[in-house]
Amino acid sequence: MGGSIAAIGAGLAVIGAGLGIGQIGGKAMEGIARQPEAAGDIRTSMIIAAALIEGAALFAVVVALLGL
Repeated sequence: MGGSIAAIGAGLAVIGAGLGIGQIGGKAMEGIARQPEAAGDIRTSMIIAAALIEGAALFAVVVALLGL
């Protein structure tokens, strides 16, 4: 029973990260479309935010799977 709950927790963490990174990418493209001259700054911020979300998701997966 504990393994299946951990798998569900890990899956939810991955889904949340995917949705978050998707939102960041979409909003960054909207921002670049509105202000093309700010593309470099927006891209840099997008990559940093995506890396932070990915790190939090990895931490959540590890905690879910080690919590057996």
